[in-house]
Amino acid sequence: PIVVTHTDKNALEIVDGFHRHEIGKGSSSLKLRLKGYLPVTCLEGTRNQRIAATIRHNRARGRHQITAMSEIVRELSQLGWDDHKIGKELGMDGDEVLRLKQINGLQELFADRQFSRAWTVK
Repeated sequence: PIVVTHTDKNALEIVDGFHRHEIGKGSSSLKLRLKGYLPVTCLEGTRNQRIAATIRHNRARGRHQITAMSEIVRELSQLGWDDHKIGKELGMDGDEVLRLKQINGLQELFADRQFSRAWTVK
């Protein structure tokens, strides 16, 4: 099915299945067979939860781009999600979250972290 969510404007937004939707709209034989309807399931949740759901759907099919994923991890981090929550919601382990954060730059993403003082060898 096509996965959708309700928007503030009383409309539906496609979370997963955009290409199926386009094919369903454009194929007259498919329209006839499905009587003009496409199977849809509605997903509830916040924008961040919808982003996470889209990523999970794409990862399940093996379709995710590293640069796009790192941007999403950066955005979720800026919205206050910690590494554990990002990993849990996106189906990643801690190392993968860290690697994706590193792609977009360390300074901004690790600004809230406490580091130990440097030491030197005498």
